[in-house]
This record gives sequence, structure tokens and C-alpha cells, in this order.
Amino acid sequence: MIAYEKLPLDNEVKAALEGLEIEYVFQPIFYKDCVRIYAYEALMRPKKMTVGQLIDEFARDEKLHILEVATFFGATQAYIERGYQEYLCINSFPSESFTENEAEAFDTYFGNQKGKRIIEILEYPKVSLREWVRKSEMVQNKHWKVSLDDFGMGENNMNAVYLYTPDIVKLDRSLICGIDNDTRKQENVRTYLESFHERGMQVLAEGVETREECDFLRSLGVDLFQGYYLAMPAINTKRERAKCTFFFKKINYLKKYNKTDNYEKCKGKIKEIKKQVDIM
Repeated sequence: MIAYEKLPLDNEVKAALEGLEIEYVFQPIFYKDCVRIYAYEALMRPKKMTVGQLIDEFARDEKLHILEVATFFGATQAYIERGYQEYLCINSFPSESFTENEAEAFDTYFGNQKGKRIIEILEYPKVSLREWVRKSEMVQNKHWKVSLDDFGMGENNMNAVYLYTPDIVKLDRSLICGIDNDTRKQENVRTYLESFHERGMQVLAEGVETREECDFLRSLGVDLFQGYYLAMPAINTKRERAKCTFFFKKINYLKKYNKTDNYEKCKGKIKEIKKQVDIM
């Protein structure tokens, strides 16, 4: 869990986060060869509620800025602890930006992070041009990339592309699912690819869940890939791997001696851990 009290955050931020138990899992984003890793997306995992419930709670209390700051600091801390070297992709509210003090604290605590981040713009809340200009200046000063999340859903449409001028456009899962057998989706994605590539933007297919989808998208010329077919989100720590090894050994023992009561409990533990761990 992220120990927010140890990070250089304002007391107001720490107070709002007190009692929250948050972990981050990381899902790889792959180059077109689907072997080399381009980036890791940090995905927040609150222990006592869903991500949607957490966002709704902070939005209701008009504290999305606090959640934005907590996400940047918490995700970066978890990323550094895991020793990743690729880009770190962080989900971000388009309306929220660091204050000068927060930006200074971030740079002081984590060192020079120029060019090592991708800011993934969520489709909510709606943002004014003034708010985006302020956020854009922060991103440009740090030489971070901008990715537009869930293109094709809700507010993240061509108008959002014109406003944010992202480096990467992330095609929503609804455009990807079953594309190998759906001629309408195929034509839509071809049109988007041509338009975005003309603007110098990369295209990322998210939610790739089958080999057929992956192969077809590669043939179209999609640049980046993410989805369960390639890799699940993972904590990927030695401690969690050790837990899995222990439970697998135990379950084999229980199978051998047919101790069915404990066997079912053990299976439940393994299922719980496998949700969090990337077991290769």
C-alpha cells in the first residue's frame, strides 16, 4: 500500500487520504511487435471501494485535485519501487494541474522525471480551454507525452483530439472487440488510423483480448497494444510471487492426500493472489 503520509504532500491532501488503502498495479503497453514493452500504465486499486466509487466520492466533495496529486505521487512511488525503466502512463483529470509548490515538491522528491511520463487524459470531467492551457503548459515544461483515453466513448471524440492534440490516441475497447469479424469496425479504425497518422499521432489499441484481434490490428498498422491477451495488470513483487508458490505447493499436497475442505480454501487464496500478480 502507498504510504501517503511519508510523501511530501500538503497536510490537506494527507488528511483527505487518511485511511485510504491504495495499491497500484501496472499493465504493460507493447510496441507493434507485441514483445517489447513501450510503457506501463499505473492502475489504482483501492482496497475498500472501486475506483469509480473513489472518484465519485472525491468529485462529490470537490476534491478531484487532491486525488490527481495523490495519483501522480503514489503511482510514481510504486513505479520507482518496481525498478521499471519504460514510460510510466498515469491517468489524469483534464481539469486538474499541479500548483507551483506541488510541482516543486514532485521534482525535489522524485528527481528529474523529464520525458519519462505519459499523461493519459480521462474523459471526465468536462474541461475549459483555460484549464487545459494551464495543464498543457505543465506537461510541456516536463516534456511529458499526452495520451487521450477511451477514444470513441463519451467526451473523448474528435473534438477532444482537436483540443488536446495528443501524442497518442487510445482506441476504446468498443472499437476493438471482435474487429477481425466486423467490417464496420474495420473501416472505422482504418479511417481513424489514417487521420491520426497524418497528424503525427500514434494509435494504441486497448482491450485486445484475442489473438485474432491482435493480428488484425497489427495488419492495419496500429502502433501500440494493450490488453489481457498480451498481459494482465500486475503487482509483480517477489513477496506476492512467493505467496503464490507457497499456495501452489500446498494445494498440490492437499490434492495428493485428498483433504478437500482445506483444498477449497487454498484455491480461493490462489485466485485472490492471481488477480494481483503476473505469473509467467
